[in-house]
Amino acid sequence: MEELARESITLLASASAEPQLDAAGPRLGSLGAIFIMLKSALGAGLLNFPSAFERAGGIRSAVTVELVSLVFLVSGLIILGYSSSISGQCTYQAVIKEVCGPAIGQLCEICYVFNLFMIAVAFLVIVDDQLKKLCLSLYELVTGLPESEMPYHFYTDQRFALVLLCVLLILPLSVPKEISIQKYISVLGTLAATYLTVAIIIKYYTMPSAALPLSPFYSSGTSSWASTFSVIPTICFGFQCHEASITIYSSMENQRLSHWVFISVASMIFCLIIYSLTGVYGYLTFGTDVKADILMSYTSHDILMLIARLLFGVSIITIYPIILLLGRSVIQDPLLSWWRRRYGLVTVELESRSRYMLTILWITATLFIAVFVPDISKVIGVIGGISAFFIFIFPGLCLIFAMQSEPVSCKTRMVLTVWGAVTLICGAFIFGQSTTIAVMQLLRKI
Repeated sequence: MEELARESITLLASASAEPQLDAAGPRLGSLGAIFIMLKSALGAGLLNFPSAFERAGGIRSAVTVELVSLVFLVSGLIILGYSSSISGQCTYQAVIKEVCGPAIGQLCEICYVFNLFMIAVAFLVIVDDQLKKLCLSLYELVTGLPESEMPYHFYTDQRFALVLLCVLLILPLSVPKEISIQKYISVLGTLAATYLTVAIIIKYYTMPSAALPLSPFYSSGTSSWASTFSVIPTICFGFQCHEASITIYSSMENQRLSHWVFISVASMIFCLIIYSLTGVYGYLTFGTDVKADILMSYTSHDILMLIARLLFGVSIITIYPIILLLGRSVIQDPLLSWWRRRYGLVTVELESRSRYMLTILWITATLFIAVFVPDISKVIGVIGGISAFFIFIFPGLCLIFAMQSEPVSCKTRMVLTVWGAVTLICGAFIFGQSTTIAVMQLLRKI
């Protein structure tokens, strides 16, 4: 949802509205649709993939889980495109509400807001990590002393810097109704992801062989069903672009289902290549010593990774306001609608006050969690569990409900209904397992 066409303000701004499929405006071609899908999927999840390869027990196990997950990821995208075409709706929530009913639609909205909230937490955790390394780099550069000799002062703590960053930069960017500046700098996410992958590969091949763990076929030897399944939340978080897929599909010039299948497959395969290369080479470089945030595994004075750190930091700072904008709109719009029904009028001042209040509460809550839960893998575990709703559960429900009314043959109806049920069951299992483990780890950490 980096992942949510969060890096394409034109599409994201429409996520809280319900335009018609035939709405006027420029339409997306094939390359445009693929590019936006990639921008939606390639993001912060990339940092956790090398660690996921280590948790899975090695390259073979992790890639196998990726390939199996890819089937469901592509299937979910195709189902959502099909559901959008038969429902005439252009946003994820609207499609779920139209195809599956109001009750499931309301559940979708709750999951949508919570998922956005946890993604915002993950972003601040990543910024916190990068600030820590940047502080150490500046200390070494100014004093010439190693980071181990850095004295502690509250103003040198990266958490203090994170608070200042939220107050002085993120808050002003998040308050406006529309964040139009994002359309000019949204490409940073894709640039940062691509640069990081290339940098990790370069570092692997330029490191002394003696510093590398064992061999290119290194395996931690801890592979088990439990450890293998533990990487699924990371995969869900990394490949997640399903919330944005319906908006992208409805904006395409060619909305034939066969064309949408091509867009979905091409986008996911490219993401698979980027994520796999990052996971493989990051894991081969550090083995069992790899950190949850791969950038934290490199030294603070590594120029190649310092650039990657700055790119990711700036990218996330510019993306965070979009995530907040989407989450705030889903909360604020029903509140203002309730006020309008009860009192008959929503003034500009009331709208402004509610927007400011929700923005401050959102940033404060995400900052609080990010400060006290500094391990990104724990946060991604929660996000991955919720992502199962958007990748597995809701698409499965859409397919099941659609087959009850669509004019298809009996055999097709049965096959697709069974596949919808399989997708739904897999999503329920992933959500239950990953969320339970993640919440237990979060509570233990706190």
